[in-house]
Amino acid sequence: MRGAVPVSLLQSKKLELADELMFKVKTLQETQALIHDKFGALRVQTEIVPLSQALNRFLASAAVSAEFVPDFDRATVDGFAVHSRDTLGCSESIPALLRKTGESFMGKAPDVSVSAGQCVYISTGAALPAGADAVVMLEHTEALAEDLYAFYKPTPAGANIIRKGEDSAPGQVVIPSGKRLHSADLGTLAAMGLTQISISTQPRVAIISTGDELVTPEAAPGPAQIRDVNGPLLQAMTLEAGGSPRFWGIIPDQAGLLEETMSAALKEADVLLVSGGTSVGTRDQLPEIITRLGDLWVHGIAVKPGKPTIVGAIQGKPVFGLPGNPAAAYFMFRTLVRPLLAALQGGTLPEIQISARLDRAVSSNHGREEFILVSLSPEGLALPLLSKSGLISMISRADGFIVIARDEEGLPAGASVWVTRL
Repeated sequence: MRGAVPVSLLQSKKLELADELMFKVKTLQETQALIHDKFGALRVQTEIVPLSQALNRFLASAAVSAEFVPDFDRATVDGFAVHSRDTLGCSESIPALLRKTGESFMGKAPDVSVSAGQCVYISTGAALPAGADAVVMLEHTEALAEDLYAFYKPTPAGANIIRKGEDSAPGQVVIPSGKRLHSADLGTLAAMGLTQISISTQPRVAIISTGDELVTPEAAPGPAQIRDVNGPLLQAMTLEAGGSPRFWGIIPDQAGLLEETMSAALKEADVLLVSGGTSVGTRDQLPEIITRLGDLWVHGIAVKPGKPTIVGAIQGKPVFGLPGNPAAAYFMFRTLVRPLLAALQGGTLPEIQISARLDRAVSSNHGREEFILVSLSPEGLALPLLSKSGLISMISRADGFIVIARDEEGLPAGASVWVTRL
């Protein structure tokens, strides 16, 4: 019959609808908004640590300068401190002639000054003598006689000088609270004389893997067994996000034991992650446990991979049920848990994105937002890495990922995309 819908397609749609009804499905954006609404005001404690221990930690209070840095005008090159007006119009053919009256070296206050027609030799980092307003680089000068120098290049006021307080001045906020400190920040804090730093404590993240089929990574899997990937994966991702992970082990598919382990973990953790047991099978008991102990807000997200993701709270603490599929667990942690761990510390973890063009067409007709791993060519092309979603090694091979929106059926070859770097 013309216009008839194939039976296989109807069956697929019915299964998809039934699947949706079994979950409390939300969009990824709705889930992110819910996490912000429920947990956005939560903050961890603060602590004081030495500067040497502050790298990659989140600043708990703004770094405010109490002094001028530097505390004097200083030269940035080796050369001569001058009145800039004495060099106006000079050139290779008509040099300015100035007489050297002294020297200024690092670590000593200069005991000379500069008047019209004079210059003072100065080394990089030394204090600018009184009367000077610029420094001429040594290579633009020439000694003609004792203490008489020719200057071949005009130099404007302020050239080759760092002014007093140019790095920071009293009362100036130099580094805002919530920033994750990198190496240059530690240098800045050192320049300000701040050696005891107020930072946010690292969120304590309890991690539980579930499943009768799992064995530890060092074990040799038996028949129908696999090594636990999500335990090490989520521990590493927690560290990268600034959290402090504790792995509570592999729990078999026993509701009583899982509930007991979750309750024990929550006594000391700020966030709980449970991987596996999040779907709607007879052995997937996590939703029931969370509902019994606390609140279950999300069971299913319209995203691929990562649909059977759970978001809830127990004792007011965030609880995430992440899929047993390692690739799905990776993306759901990155999308939902990673921002929360930063927010608990008063900060953010921005993503790095670059523009590229698709090397080939990508289809997507699942009605779900979809993450597609890509590699990047030297020519700026994004090459989709198409594989089955459970292969964690594909993430190791990828340079980044793109996102296909729910209402798109795919993207054509040559389409402009934003690639989030891994």
